[in-house]
Amino acid sequence: MKVLIIGGGAREHALAWAVARSGKVSKVYVAPGNGGTSMMGGKVESVALRATDVEGLLRFAVNESVDLTVVGPEQPLELGVVDCFREEARKIIGPTKHAAQLETSKVFAKDFMKRYGIPTADYDVFTDIHAANAHIELLTSDDSFPQVIKASGLAAGKGVVIADTKEQALQANTAMFEERVFGDAANQVVIESFLKGEEASIFVLTDGADYRFFLPSQDHKRIGEGDTGKNTGGMGAYAPAPLVTGDVLKKVEERIIVPTLEGMRKEGTPYTGFLYIGLMIDNGEPSVVEYNARLGDPEAQAVLPLLHSDLLGALEASLDGTLGEVPFEMKEGTAATVVLASKGYPDSYETGKEISIESELEELDDVMLFHAGTSFDGEKLATSGGRVLSVTAVAPTLRESIDLAYNAVGYVEFEGVYYRRDIGAKALS
Repeated sequence: MKVLIIGGGAREHALAWAVARSGKVSKVYVAPGNGGTSMMGGKVESVALRATDVEGLLRFAVNESVDLTVVGPEQPLELGVVDCFREEARKIIGPTKHAAQLETSKVFAKDFMKRYGIPTADYDVFTDIHAANAHIELLTSDDSFPQVIKASGLAAGKGVVIADTKEQALQANTAMFEERVFGDAANQVVIESFLKGEEASIFVLTDGADYRFFLPSQDHKRIGEGDTGKNTGGMGAYAPAPLVTGDVLKKVEERIIVPTLEGMRKEGTPYTGFLYIGLMIDNGEPSVVEYNARLGDPEAQAVLPLLHSDLLGALEASLDGTLGEVPFEMKEGTAATVVLASKGYPDSYETGKEISIESELEELDDVMLFHAGTSFDGEKLATSGGRVLSVTAVAPTLRESIDLAYNAVGYVEFEGVYYRRDIGAKALS
């Protein structure tokens, strides 16, 4: 069986790793892949096709007789890659362009949650700076802040500003509406109240009706230790997250997962594929911070190694209506992922820095190195992005997996390497 993974980040490297483990798979293509996927050899091959080249990806799938395609990132979903493949009767995992608006349009997502009574922050939508500033100026009490200002469209996980003061909120409006730092993604801007609590990530695989849970995880969005500084695409993760107790998960299922899938079916656009629920949990009560229409990154690098069952079997079942009948079991233990980034990320950074990976890393049991912003310059492996590598370790306890991951980080070097040293600290405390 031939599988195509669309994308070139660490999430897609992890998906390729997980799918290639299936005995049913003869070939795994990753488009475009990265330095890590090109080093996997065996069943796995990188393909020089951009994730946004929908027509090129379809032609490749047809010409190579690909049996199943899995969409990793959000951009091709927004471009309608699932619709395109389905029109040609090609099997593909992911939501349609319309259903993917749960991620690609924060306005769509907030209005959807309001319609179906799904718990989330109060919000208003603005299309010009004057109305947005007037809204902020009306917030006079101290407890009105923080306010959260979000570009409605896709902004690589960076289009969110948590404004602690009125001045910061007005600056965020200027950056989005006038300076256009997020381009057309900020044609509409959502301003919402700040949800208190602690964040967690829930992932399900769904066929539109049935769904199966991965282990809950927790991402670390801010660039700085102690959750300080700017938002990033994610600087590390661990799973399972003890914050998500059985009682919390039941509430998430009843109040969020079920009404989300029922609402999408009711509106004639059933949601299929991976669904990510970004949660804020306050005293055991979950609210939705955001939807993502795919697996999270870096959370995928933590949850996929903890899946005991065959991922490919579950993906196939999600397409033929038997998802509720196939095994979907998790391993005992925990996983921790530390992201190694380029100096300057999430702002400007240099690329082309040679990466040194000591051979001892490959000898470490239960340690995986998933590549993101890497490529080959001749025979030299070099940095090519902001988030460069994800170091993942699996161990019986969270303390052990964190220690193992940080120990493995010591076997990787490149000029300007930056990483947070407090991944998982909240859970340990």
